[in-house]
Amino acid sequence: TPASWGARPLTWCLVLLKSLAPPSSTFEFATLVSRRPRPPGSPPLACICKQTPGLGLCWFEILLLDWLWRTNGRVTAVSPGLEQCLARSRKIVDRIDNDGDGFVTTEELKTWIKRVQKRYIYDNVAKVWKDYDRDKDDKISWEEYKQATYGYYLGNPAEFQDSSDHHTFKKMLPRDERRFKAADRDGDQTATREEFTAFLHPEEFEHMKEIVVLETLEDIDKNGDGFVDQDEYIADMFSHEENGPEPDWVLSEREQFTEFRDLNKDGKLDKDEIRHWILPQDYDHAQAEARHLVYESDKNKDEKLTKEEILENWNMFVGSQATNYGEDLTKNHDEL
Repeated sequence: TPASWGARPLTWCLVLLKSLAPPSSTFEFATLVSRRPRPPGSPPLACICKQTPGLGLCWFEILLLDWLWRTNGRVTAVSPGLEQCLARSRKIVDRIDNDGDGFVTTEELKTWIKRVQKRYIYDNVAKVWKDYDRDKDDKISWEEYKQATYGYYLGNPAEFQDSSDHHTFKKMLPRDERRFKAADRDGDQTATREEFTAFLHPEEFEHMKEIVVLETLEDIDKNGDGFVDQDEYIADMFSHEENGPEPDWVLSEREQFTEFRDLNKDGKLDKDEIRHWILPQDYDHAQAEARHLVYESDKNKDEKLTKEEILENWNMFVGSQATNYGEDLTKNHDEL
């Protein structure tokens, strides 16, 4: 009951149920819950998770709350911040609707997702900037970054000599230096905010894409021949069990490798083929996500969304870049 939330007995009940439930029954429960309609006007379950201090709800606990919500029709006292969460949800939808006509189109959603992506990147740089700009000159030199990241390792090499960290640091230090130099466009060994952003998020900058390709090759190419063969490609996403069969999705990935990744059909991927795989020029991630969200939420199939259609399917939006994976539900209106 709502009054019981103060003493949190339901929380312990949820934890107990989670610990007792086997994976199969969890899956069956998730399937059952996903098919049941939520009462009209119900707030997003993600809001409950985000705005309930101290609960630390995992996905299974959210499903249990969802079940309570759908069967009882109300869980009104979960958190004092629930109404605030709902208000932020509505404001986000209003911001996405750029022309204010009451509908969200795929193009408006794509523009918003790109904006959220860009804001996340620059917010991330702002959060870590002070950790590296030690002399507070609004620039970060390679020496500043190196000392902040590897200073203890460089000053105490004996401590790492026999550990796996030694090999990690030995590999990552020259790799970071190479990436820093690529981001440092004027070659002065110092990064401006824009250059440091390119260093931390190279996939977002055209002049850094060769570094992204090279680092991907180095990560996956275990035999060091300068190519990625099919087994290396699979090993990057699946670890073989001894004498165990490969699951269907792995067999599907092998077909993907043969039919679509290996363009020249020589059994391995070179740098150009890796670039085509991880940085396809004809694929817009924001466009694809916007289309998916509209398709899944557009109940009347008019190729645009009302606020009601979006809020009815808000859990999907919380799991997307449109809300920065739910983080924007904790921000004030002027931060969006």
